[in-house]
Amino acid sequence: MLHLISVGLSKVKADAIFLPVCEDKMIYSKKEFISLIQEAKELKEFKGCKSDEVILYNLPEVRPKRVVFLGLGKFAEINPETFRSLIGSSIQRCIQKGFSNILFVAPDENILNHPIGLILEAMLEGGCLGNHIFDRYKKEKKHKPLQKISVLTAPDLVTKYRFLPARIKTICEGTLLARNWVSTPPNEKRPEQFSCEIADLARKKKLKVRVIQESELKKLKMNAMLAVAAGSESSARLVIMEHAPIGAKKTIVLVGKGVTFDSGGINLKPSGSLEDMKMDMAGAAAVAATLITIAKLGIKDKVIGVIPIVENMPSGNATRPGDIVTSYAGKTVEIGNTDAEGRLILIDAISYAIKKYKPETVIDLATLTGACVMALGEKIAGVFSPDDELANILISAGEKTFERCWRLPLPEDYKELIKSDWADIKNLASSRMGGAITAALFLSEFAEVSKWAHIDIAGPAFTQKGTAYCPKGGTGFGVRLLCEILK
Repeated sequence: MLHLISVGLSKVKADAIFLPVCEDKMIYSKKEFISLIQEAKELKEFKGCKSDEVILYNLPEVRPKRVVFLGLGKFAEINPETFRSLIGSSIQRCIQKGFSNILFVAPDENILNHPIGLILEAMLEGGCLGNHIFDRYKKEKKHKPLQKISVLTAPDLVTKYRFLPARIKTICEGTLLARNWVSTPPNEKRPEQFSCEIADLARKKKLKVRVIQESELKKLKMNAMLAVAAGSESSARLVIMEHAPIGAKKTIVLVGKGVTFDSGGINLKPSGSLEDMKMDMAGAAAVAATLITIAKLGIKDKVIGVIPIVENMPSGNATRPGDIVTSYAGKTVEIGNTDAEGRLILIDAISYAIKKYKPETVIDLATLTGACVMALGEKIAGVFSPDDELANILISAGEKTFERCWRLPLPEDYKELIKSDWADIKNLASSRMGGAITAALFLSEFAEVSKWAHIDIAGPAFTQKGTAYCPKGGTGFGVRLLCEILK
């Protein structure tokens, strides 16, 4: 589906050619591109400003019937995300128009203030991520994804980056897999179903998989996790995925929160806060999709995915506010609020992973707190880590993939807020302020490893309006980020 090519415009087979144009600088040296851009800029409505677009038809010496000129804006403001977004939004429009084969022209090497490899990567990512439709539950399939997306560049760059289309396709397919899981309705992904689907796909990629059933979870005394699942007719599952290449020198554990539907439990969420709670397993989706992806990529480190999966429902059996449970680590936890459930399933999973696998690094992803969304909005994840190096690696990776992360503090004195009068710790802080921080501090009490990071993805895991390269629904946030780190 993704291709890097080098061919003259008179020989291109495509429904349309897309030519990005800078407002204040020429980013091509080939005469045929310069001539086309000059012709487009003769039109009053097109100057190359951001969001400008014009189409010229049946141009001489251009085989496709349409050449679409896309405004990039000012040269100084152009970056890889500019191209990722431009290509992604163009792909979504092409889907609506029924196109199947399109070509984008890449800028010349060494003209932009960014390496051409990053630009090509972003263009291919925008193409693949934008070419996604979630219509599984639609009787009428009105539109189809494009069959072929090509990026035209110089012959030497086609050779140099020949590996890029396949690698980008693999990583983006992982992102799309996570998107589909998140967008799937909760009645179709109860813990039993979701864990089976993960396991089936993982085994096909030769990953070692183990699904721990509720009976064994009870023997392991994962009582914090079981407390969350107690109100549901669906039983809890803990999925363990292992990517263990021969000769691996490091062990990295990824933990993903998997609440397939979060009603809030006895502390029932109000209307308006319930409808999208199918997305509360986005951390689990990202971790599972990452393990499946890195198995294809052949990552050399040992990577373990630990995914606790539950449904949080109210019933006569549900855990109550005021209950005290003994976690897998042996610490007692007072339940202050049954809607602070994600941190409960995570502490048992984190403690289990550290004890069993003794990893150098643990990273957990979770749609954990509305407080993080209030702090950072819907497009930026919060990163919490006591380790400066790990935090900086995550933030740098997020800058490259544009899965943006912002580091928030873990102040020692805030731990006073999660002290319990009756147990070792409580799952809800005594103050409503700083909720994302106190939730992370709660997790930190169980993350007994030198390098640990918690990523709160409550904001960017799901989009209500859609973006340039992601339709409405699950975003798959975290897959590209984790793959970049593990690479």
